[in-house]
Amino acid sequence: MDNLILAKKMSKHIFLRSICTIFVKEAVWRWAVLAACGDSFITKDMKLAMKKCVLLLLALAGATAVCYGEKMPANVERLWHHIDSVMPQSVRETPNDEGSVIALPKPYSVPCVKGAFQEMYYWDTYFTNKGLLLLGNVEQAKNNLACITYLIDKFGYMPNGSHKGLLNRSQPPYASLMARDIYDVTRDKEWLRQTVKALEKEYDFWMTKRIAPNGLNRYGHNATNEELLGFYDAIASRLGVDAKDRKTQEADKLKAGANLLAEAESGWDFNPRYSQRCMDFNPVDLNANLYIYEKNFEYFYKELGLTGGQKWRERAQKRRRLINKYCYNKANGLFYDYDFVNKRQSRVYSGGSYNLMNAGVMTAAQAKAAVRGLGKLEMAHGIAACERGTRPLTYQWDYPNCWAAITYNVIAGLDRYGYKTAARRIAKKYLDSNVKQYNETGVLWEKYNAVTGNNDAAAEYGTPGDFMGWTAGTVLFCAAYLETN
Repeated sequence: MDNLILAKKMSKHIFLRSICTIFVKEAVWRWAVLAACGDSFITKDMKLAMKKCVLLLLALAGATAVCYGEKMPANVERLWHHIDSVMPQSVRETPNDEGSVIALPKPYSVPCVKGAFQEMYYWDTYFTNKGLLLLGNVEQAKNNLACITYLIDKFGYMPNGSHKGLLNRSQPPYASLMARDIYDVTRDKEWLRQTVKALEKEYDFWMTKRIAPNGLNRYGHNATNEELLGFYDAIASRLGVDAKDRKTQEADKLKAGANLLAEAESGWDFNPRYSQRCMDFNPVDLNANLYIYEKNFEYFYKELGLTGGQKWRERAQKRRRLINKYCYNKANGLFYDYDFVNKRQSRVYSGGSYNLMNAGVMTAAQAKAAVRGLGKLEMAHGIAACERGTRPLTYQWDYPNCWAAITYNVIAGLDRYGYKTAARRIAKKYLDSNVKQYNETGVLWEKYNAVTGNNDAAAEYGTPGDFMGWTAGTVLFCAAYLETN
């Protein structure tokens, strides 16, 4: 099932059950009032009609409960209701700049209820919105995207987050995917027309500021030298490097800082995919998302009656050819990030490859190989970020850590190509692990260990709890996926 249809279907189930419950209560109350007035007031036909109405509404409520509530295991339903009740606590309002926090025009979602991550973060919000749409909260999903398009209009790109210290890089582009999800629910063409303008501005940023010589995209930064040196000093300890080592020359620090900042822009800070040379690589997941942008623009133009859709189709076709030329490994049939400087593929297989599946870039044969490739990443309790290997450092976006964003794209990609059994298996592992952690700790967590199923993840800064954000969104997605498949 298409992941956008899933959101609509589950939202419809939840909406119907809520409406039916309201009407049943109202009907029963009215029936009781009329009955209390005595037979002199209420006729036999009125009683019969009201009885039929109540029975019909009860049947409808029961039908939607089978689709959503009654069939859902009790522990999963408890977690669903926990998220439904706590998610509003992760919404913030900043109508005016507050210190380093940037003002935003609408209430916006942050990853954590309290503690860490109290700003809006770019790619986190896509997965948060998945959860909001499943809960029927279309308004907050629209608010989140409105804040993102506001920042795109203000800066020419979407920053890492709504904090002045995060303006020197972006994050994986997901605004177009959010717009498609919302439009599929609302069908509001005027809203889409305004949103597309900002999406095109963001696309131009990626195609002018983050383009590699081979025609594919890469990550980078907008930082000054002072910011690069500061970032190097701040991050060095996370990677086991002595920032005060006098043997390290300033030029080396600047180069290292630039690549580390680009890796922060990738959202995978930090990981073994790029050997700390992120700016030299074409990431498979970045280019998969930009392929979706191009396909979405083709679709949006058609919906809005605009000319020019052909150019977007041609751009998507070109990107697909380049991805296959540079990132596809003919020896094992899998996709890898491409080092365009040294003209070779990364040696590390990662969950980022499954963004290509979700985007529809793969052929049927390539998708079949990707399913076999799951053996490199799938553990007892979920998908590890990267295949296991010997590393000089501990990275948090690596084996054995399981992250919501990767899990979502793996499930959605498998489903797109018809591998529903595998998709269900992985959805169940993610859902079961988060239910277990919630039962044991009372909260959700940013990431967890795919081998143990616990929150003892390999971490560079610890593992934040009281997490809503992408963990909550992906938990709801997995629960809904299992219920509707």
